[in-house]
Amino acid sequence: MTVDFEATPTLALAVAVVATSTSAILVRWSDAPSSVAAFYRVLFTTGLVAPLAVTRHRGAFAGLSRRDLVGAVLAGIALAVHFAAWFASLERTSVAASVTLVQSQPVFVALGAGLFLGERIGRGTVVGIAVTIAGATAMSLGSVGRNGLAGVTLRGNALAVLGAITVAGYVLAGRSIRQRVPVLPYVTVVYGVCVVTLFLLVGVQGHSYVGYSPREWLLFLGLAVGPGIVGHTVSNWALEHLESVVVSVAWLGEPVGATLLALVLLSEVPDAITVIGGVVVIVGIAVTTLERESSRGVDVSRS
Repeated sequence: MTVDFEATPTLALAVAVVATSTSAILVRWSDAPSSVAAFYRVLFTTGLVAPLAVTRHRGAFAGLSRRDLVGAVLAGIALAVHFAAWFASLERTSVAASVTLVQSQPVFVALGAGLFLGERIGRGTVVGIAVTIAGATAMSLGSVGRNGLAGVTLRGNALAVLGAITVAGYVLAGRSIRQRVPVLPYVTVVYGVCVVTLFLLVGVQGHSYVGYSPREWLLFLGLAVGPGIVGHTVSNWALEHLESVVVSVAWLGEPVGATLLALVLLSEVPDAITVIGGVVVIVGIAVTTLERESSRGVDVSRS
């Protein structure tokens, strides 16, 4: 049997997108507090990544400069806020709305790069940002008056946007560091800071760290292995074989995949406003991504 090596990276990328699309479903299935689920997702992911990082890149940890270490700490805190906000949003709004809004992070990366890194924001990027904001506004305002949970839904949408903003901060904080530090040592430090931050958040919120059913522990492990390891690792491998624009745009399939999984597994049917607003948001993200990729590569990390 022959293997089509040109098709293999594309297939791998599809697997990565599907794996990441399961994240929202696993969170919804969990009965644990959202911050607890986020904590164990990152803890288990760190436990799987750290041994490999230490084995292969032991010297890279000692070679971290103070500046890079501070940047990694900030990136870890931002990532913790991202997970906490996004997981909490899934308790308050639909999977379709939450995943679509949190996926808008390339827009905030573009804004942050322009505001804080002095990068030029082209006309296409401005158009993409405007379209994304319009779609997000439609999705959020469309929840008002539909049911008695309109206020809760708005908070859920706002939390998803906060998740997008903070993961954009994570990307911007780590972009220059990853040019000097191998990815495994970098993410090990970031994940370690993220774990500590989420651990403190769980304590502040008064939740228990233990006492969960075997089903919950399997869900925590599934979040780490599926979206955390398979989604991230496979997509990073695909970047070595495919153009970055292909990978970036392919990730726009995550909201679609998550919405379809929610329809099948949770019987959650998105309303017309959510669907229309979601399509507009995805178009805006695509325009922004294509514009930025045409001028320079964008480091886009996944949820």
